[in-house]
Amino acid sequence: MFEGLTEKLERSFKVLKGQGYITEINVAETVKEVRKALLDADVSYKIAKDVTNDIKEKAIGQKILTAVSPSQLMVKIVHDELAELMGGEHSEINIKGNPAVVLIAGLQGSGKTTFSAKLANFLKTKKGKNVLLVAGDVYRPAAIDQLKVLGEQVGVEVYTEEGNKNPVQIAQHAIEHAKAQNKNVVIIDTAGRLAVDEEMMNEIAKIKETVKPQETLFVVDAMTGQDAVNTAKAFNDRLDFDGVVLTKLDGDTRGGAALTIRTVVEKPIKFVGLGEKMDALDIFYPKRMADRILGMGDIVSLVEKAQEQFDAEEAAKLKKKLAKNEFNYNDFLKQIQQIKKMGSIKDLASMIPGMNKIKDEDIDDDAFKSIEAIIGSMTPEERENPKIMNGSRKRRIAMGSGNSIEEVNRLIKQFDETSKMMRMVSTGGAKKMMQMMQQAKRRR
Repeated sequence: MFEGLTEKLERSFKVLKGQGYITEINVAETVKEVRKALLDADVSYKIAKDVTNDIKEKAIGQKILTAVSPSQLMVKIVHDELAELMGGEHSEINIKGNPAVVLIAGLQGSGKTTFSAKLANFLKTKKGKNVLLVAGDVYRPAAIDQLKVLGEQVGVEVYTEEGNKNPVQIAQHAIEHAKAQNKNVVIIDTAGRLAVDEEMMNEIAKIKETVKPQETLFVVDAMTGQDAVNTAKAFNDRLDFDGVVLTKLDGDTRGGAALTIRTVVEKPIKFVGLGEKMDALDIFYPKRMADRILGMGDIVSLVEKAQEQFDAEEAAKLKKKLAKNEFNYNDFLKQIQQIKKMGSIKDLASMIPGMNKIKDEDIDDDAFKSIEAIIGSMTPEERENPKIMNGSRKRRIAMGSGNSIEEVNRLIKQFDETSKMMRMVSTGGAKKMMQMMQQAKRRR
């Protein structure tokens, strides 16, 4: 996500590296490169020009503090402009109502049905809501079946009316059902439609007029680039929706839609889809996205993801075990499984400052498979007591897991280093650990 844009922006800031102060000449050169990077990312020419003109205006004449270099100042200005371009502050979904009704609209194939189920899962697990999903796509039987399957996966009831081809009626009946069943959020999935299809656009306008949703969300595939922006405008002119959802932002997308859709439709991006899993849905934070685009990572989101997965009671138990030097392979495996629940390794890596320089092919989402296989091939005694490991045990584990002795040794070394580091942190030795890491860095 945004890898190409990040790389090009970093190159543009190099123009100012080593410069003692900002001048019209070096700013103009940098701004030209920034504009080129935005255009390459599929941002429209008008918006790229407006943004870079603002950047230029803010940069020229800025006083440079002794602690801040011109390139650092330019990064800050570009960061603030990108965040503003994407909406500034994040916008919450409105789920006030009894029940609150959320209407989902968009083109065919944009990912509406999958998003509906992801949103149901998000509201159920993170907001504690009792959700009802409504199968309102009466034209594609597979959509109803898909929603049923996804609803079952996330443990949310799906309302359907077999044989009824009137989506307005289905939506009305679903809301009545939700009230009777004490559901407090109703998510209505609708058929995909083209903005030029007058009959279909009339239909969704009628659904909105009838059910009066608290929230109407327009779902768009980020991989369609500027077409996504144009489609969003056409839908907004007709529906006056409340927010945008960008799906497939983890794919081969240049990011132009995420950067410009807010400006064109004047509606906030509320969610982004980052994968097929039901928990692969993120609230859209413009400032955090600007951080990631500029290669600064997104530590806040990373910590939030970690807090969602790591149980406080388990953490307390682990701390006691570490203090007594009883950390074992079962504990190690648990930590790996919790990290995996946080999302794809590539997505997590993009949240760590500096990790944007690592190419996608160097980050393997199956990186933990061999570790799990090796630990899975250990006996219960070996997992509980790492100290008993010897040559013959290693050979047996290597054969059983389909790995080499070298890979088993590598895991044991990794386990030893992890347990030492965790023990040091848990016993208040974080400062000492930082010193060790700095020494190691100097030796390389």
